[in-house]
Amino acid sequence: MRVGVLVSGTGTILEALLADDVPVVLVAADRGCRALEVAASAGIRTALVDRHQYGGFAPGFDRRGYTNALVDVLRDAQLDLVVMAGFGTVVAQSMHDAYAGRILNTHPALLPAFPGWHAVEEALAAGVTVTGCTVHIATIDMDAGPVLAQEEVPVVPGDTAATLHERIKEVERRLYPATIRRVLERLAAGGTAEEAASPPVRLAHSEESRS
Repeated sequence: MRVGVLVSGTGTILEALLADDVPVVLVAADRGCRALEVAASAGIRTALVDRHQYGGFAPGFDRRGYTNALVDVLRDAQLDLVVMAGFGTVVAQSMHDAYAGRILNTHPALLPAFPGWHAVEEALAAGVTVTGCTVHIATIDMDAGPVLAQEEVPVVPGDTAATLHERIKEVERRLYPATIRRVLERLAAGGTAEEAASPPVRLAHSEESRS
């Protein structure tokens, strides 16, 4: 099985995938970033599909043109699965047409709670005592695809967005590779990614954390 990873940042999720021997054959980025260096150091093919060539971060960003260019790169690698690992660009419909049901994403909240870019800050503002990490199938609607795995993370007194997000990332770096491996097993057996869904993993004292 062949996995492509989409990145934009430091590459810590990518490092976790590589440490777990996920069969990554391509790492593609939408901007120059450390994650490309991580991939190159591991001997993995890299591709920079720079969104600045399509309007950058301005209102006139050519999302469709950018997505089509990215899909061309991914198709050339003959991928079985596409994994988003901190990818900062929302892609257009052509990506979902090319890899329907085979694009995974991870989100720092227990979806459907707190979708979007500011999930950790919104969880703190809402005063919840438990948030978490979700691995889901990406669809054209942001953070709305079928959930494959979730694990709770407690919010503790004095948490900031940075401290809470780091504890969520600790779970993410374990939960994401394990979920990807289940998905690959299902795909290799002729099944679908959605069939790899698992029951939520709860905290041993999750009820106490709500009190």
